Amino acid sequence: MAKKGNRVQVILECTEHKNSGQPGTSRYITTKNKKNNPERLELKKYNPILKKYTVHKEIK
Repeated sequence: MAKKGNRVQVILECTEHKNSGQPGTSRYITTKNKKNNPERLELKKYNPILKKYTVHKEIK
């Protein structure tokens, strides 16, 4: 039987990369607790295409 809980998988996408016009995307998959954090997640992650740390926001 599967566990039931508040943790869900979310996809984080780079905001700076979308605006730069370069090909490709920088995305990360992580989990969050929907009960404690109902708003969209926003973290600083490394973008290997731009070679620097950028803000990644939750999509969908």
